[in-house]
Amino acid sequence: MGRLFGTDGVRGRANADLTPELAMSVAVAAARVLAERDSSHQPLAVVGRDPRASGEMLEAAVVAGLASAGVNVLRVGVLPTPGVAYLTAETKADLGVMLSASHNPMPDNGIKLFAAGGHKLADDVEEQIEAVVADAAGPGGDWQRPTGAAIGRVHDLLDGADHYVKHLLGSASQPLAGVKVVVDCANGAASDIAPVVYREAGAEVIAIHAEPDGRNINENCGSTHLEQVREAVLEHGAHLGLAHDGDADRCLAVAADGATVDGDQIMAVLALAMREAGTLAGDTLVATVMSNLGLKLAMREAGITLLETKVGDRYVLDELRRGGFTLGGEQSGHLVMPAFATTGDGVLTGLHLMARMAATGRSLVELAGVVTPLPQVLINVPVADRTAGATDLAVLAAVADAEAELAGAGRVLLRPSGTEPLVRVMVEAPTARAAGEVADRVAAAVRRASPAGRDAS
Repeated sequence: MGRLFGTDGVRGRANADLTPELAMSVAVAAARVLAERDSSHQPLAVVGRDPRASGEMLEAAVVAGLASAGVNVLRVGVLPTPGVAYLTAETKADLGVMLSASHNPMPDNGIKLFAAGGHKLADDVEEQIEAVVADAAGPGGDWQRPTGAAIGRVHDLLDGADHYVKHLLGSASQPLAGVKVVVDCANGAASDIAPVVYREAGAEVIAIHAEPDGRNINENCGSTHLEQVREAVLEHGAHLGLAHDGDADRCLAVAADGATVDGDQIMAVLALAMREAGTLAGDTLVATVMSNLGLKLAMREAGITLLETKVGDRYVLDELRRGGFTLGGEQSGHLVMPAFATTGDGVLTGLHLMARMAATGRSLVELAGVVTPLPQVLINVPVADRTAGATDLAVLAAVADAEAELAGAGRVLLRPSGTEPLVRVMVEAPTARAAGEVADRVAAAVRRASPAGRDAS
């Protein structure tokens, strides 16, 4: 069996790559690895999902797998991923399961797992779960299934969303009166939660793409398609727009003038706010290697240390926990504030971004202007073999030539996707033209090393 877990859980085309049988196997394996058993405690799991249609089918499989492994289950229904993580900690569950493919299109789905406390899994724990799944598929798959009263029971946690909303509202004391915001809910898990939180915090809210039907999640909307939230901000004269993805662990923004405000800029705004409040531990921000050089320069100018990790909010989380830091995130809009969340939380991010605007009386354009991004080009190259596409000698030579050409005034980053058959080519340069030319040359080298059709950028 190949690698089961990607950058963020198990992901694939629902009922093709990610079948109910596989979902059940993963649930059983997760229970066997993560759920502690003793005579006084029957294990407990929290299970949630986003509203895509296949989530109903996969939820049934996961719940059945957990119960068959002797785990009691609390179903929380449709809820953002960070809400499931929060309730996993709040209920003192042994594990949490979120069924979502995040920003991926509707036909995909995924399984995100949380350990006790709502924390994402370390690499070695994922490897243990993979080993159990592989073992169960072979001749050594026999294990002692519980019977009778030891079989898990299944209940619905009807007020789970209310607890999560109350938690979010308690994280920010600054009222949002006077802030007019458009929120794009991506027809996803934020559709009920985000408008309620922002309104109860005092903002005037215009919600768009907040009518999920199981098939329209992420469809030309949300954090990967900012066109309509931008149009709505300009049409309604809003102070800003916020865009979440399908499971609401991301937040990107649009300023009043229609300018995009990405995760790097949001991190900078919140880092400066937290340092001013004395809550930015070690005057340090944690980001990934994908963050723009402009963020690093802005933080250096402000006297804030920027620590870089591998791509993936799990690695940001690892560094935050290791160093006791209080803010980190990704350019894509995953921001983590460990004082309030164990994983990226898009609604929390939007709430605190608006709180900073309300507290300072400054526009988002002004606040985000602390970062001047270098022109950046990202090309997603479909490949047959992600490893070959990123490690071929000719590809590495092309990268070396590009870096020599940039001579320290930019950079090249080559990264196999953790969830799709792609190699991501990212180039930053002093001009957009230079970045595009360099990225095209490197992408062409990747294509030659492992051809698989046209770009998916």
